[in-house]
This record gives sequence, C-alpha cells and structure tokens, in this order.
Amino acid sequence: MRIAAYVYPGWHPIPERDRAFHPGFTEWELVEACRPRFPGHAQPRVPLLGPYDDRDPVAIERRVRLAHEHGVDALVWGLFWCRGKRVFEEALDQGFLRAPIGSHMPFAVMWANRMPRRVLPVRLPREARIDPARRVSSDCEDFVRLVSMLAENYFSRPNYLRLSGRSYFSIFDSTHFMRELGFEGARRAIAAARRYLAEKGHADLHLVAIDPSADCLPHVAEVGFDSVTHYVHLPDWKGPLEQDYRRYAALRASEWAGFEERAGLPYAPSVATGWDASPRGADFGPRRPDRYPWSPVVIGDHPDHFGEALARALAYPSRLEEPLVMVASLNEWSEGHYLEPDQRFGLGMLEALAAVVDPHR
Repeated sequence: MRIAAYVYPGWHPIPERDRAFHPGFTEWELVEACRPRFPGHAQPRVPLLGPYDDRDPVAIERRVRLAHEHGVDALVWGLFWCRGKRVFEEALDQGFLRAPIGSHMPFAVMWANRMPRRVLPVRLPREARIDPARRVSSDCEDFVRLVSMLAENYFSRPNYLRLSGRSYFSIFDSTHFMRELGFEGARRAIAAARRYLAEKGHADLHLVAIDPSADCLPHVAEVGFDSVTHYVHLPDWKGPLEQDYRRYAALRASEWAGFEERAGLPYAPSVATGWDASPRGADFGPRRPDRYPWSPVVIGDHPDHFGEALARALAYPSRLEEPLVMVASLNEWSEGHYLEPDQRFGLGMLEALAAVVDPHR
C-alpha cells in the first residue's frame, strides 16, 4: 500500500492574479491574515518552515524530502488546464522537477479542471458556488490535446507514477467532465486519448474519477475510468458549522466500500488531515455563511487522530492491483489540510504518518 499526497501548486505569483489582486499576490497573505472566528478556532495556521515560493527548487526539495522521509511515496500535482491555457505550472516544472528529488520521487498529475478564483477572500455569501468563469470546458479534441501534452511532458519520465504499468491520471471535477460531455461524449474522448497514446508508443492510462456525484458514479466504468477516489472526503458539506474530526473521519471511512460497489471499480481510500477554508472567506463574525469557504470547519484535528484515520485506510481491502491511499494534502494551507510542519503541531502530521506506515513497509 503506497501513500500518495496531493499537492496544491498555487504558492507563487501569476499574471492572472497580479491583475485580479495586486502584483506578487499569493494565498500566503490570506493564510497569515486569518484570525479566529469562534471560540477555540485554530487560526492562523502557518508553516513552521515559513511561507515559500513553490517555483524554488531549494524550498521544494526541503519540504518534499521531509515528506518522503516520513512515508509519502508519491505526489499528485494539481495541473490547471483550460483549452491549452495553463496556470501555476511553474511549481511542478521549475520547483519539483528541477529539484534533486524531482528526478526520482514518483509523481503524477491531477487535472484541476477549474480556474483559480479572481476574488479572495470571497466576500459575497450568496454568489454562485462556482463562478461560471472558473468552469473549464472541454470536448474530445481538447481532451486528447491535454493528454498529448501530459504524455510529452510528464508520462514519459521514468519516475512518473504508474499502476500496473499504466500512467496514473486523475480528474478533479469528474462530475463536471461527464455532465458537460455527456456519458457517451466522455467515453469517446477517453477512448480517443487512449488510442493517441497507443499510436505514439506511450503507456496506457490509469484514469481516476475524483468525487463523482451520485448520478455519475454508476457510469464511471462505462465511460472509461479505471478507479475512483476523492480529494477531500471528510466534512459533511451540508452539515453543522463545526464538525469533529474523529467522528467524521470514521463516518467517511464507513462509506468507502459503498463507493466501490456503486462504481463497479476499485476505490482508493482518501484521508485528509483536516478542513478549514476560513482564510479564503471574508470574516462575517458569528453569523458566517453556511457555504464554502466559511463552513464547515473541522475541529479537533490532531496528529493522533489523523494517524487513526490513516490506519483505517491502510487496512482497507483495496481491489487495486497496486493499492494507493490518497492524502489531502501536502500543502493546501488555505483550506486547512496539509502534511507540512506547522506552528501548532510541528512535524506532528508527518510523524503520525511515519508511525502508521512503518509496520507496512
């Protein structure tokens, strides 16, 4: 059973955010400025090793090596693509792949088929949950073009993550992908991408549907996905404003087998270290809105409790030939789930991971 951690590549300035906010803006400003919004609220959550520019190979080497030494076997990098336009790609291309560890540590990519927010912190509590301008459209031709870019730049690398010889590739909003193209259109796009890879001599895909909705889940196999998992599968998004980590982590684990059964595909258990997206939302005080990014907030998160959740995931009877456990995440600081050391627990999350995975090595 290998541990794969998601990576958010948004910790460097980009022209789009320079124009939307101010030159040099990054979400470190939100992370450092956040303050407690209710009694016992653990904010701000700041890195023990300090904020960093994820284009810097030295900064990435230090943090990724620390994670690798504590049991993270692979990284799954978010990759933003919209019909040929990419953003945040420098974290992977300049930071990780130019760091010494980037030449041998297994890595993969997840298509983050949304564009970054243009307003942060979010200030309109009743606006659409997903700004239509952030939706990433696609079609068969575009999907093949995406896969061809991935094959050229990443799949061909010797340390690209493979399951049973196939290149691991996941789609963050698999529901949007299937609904936009339709089940038959998505099936044709995936089949065309597989034909392209075969014609060019590349390995086939191991294609992963992340968090498919209830109406899409029964169709993922026929569309052409190979397995199912989640990004953050922890809070009840429509539940109370404050949710206990241990309770909800156990509840989510009880649902894993059901996802597998309804999908008719192997499920890779997904574990998160916590959840608190408060830095991304303006402070409304005790009357905070009941939607992202203000709620819910997972409370009671602790390295010991994360270790319990991870142990359940490692014990899950996976149907994958080369089982994976997905962890959210290495560094999603502005959503409150990260393995990197912080000023609350130090190296606690990484040490909890090491203590749980070591008997399984």
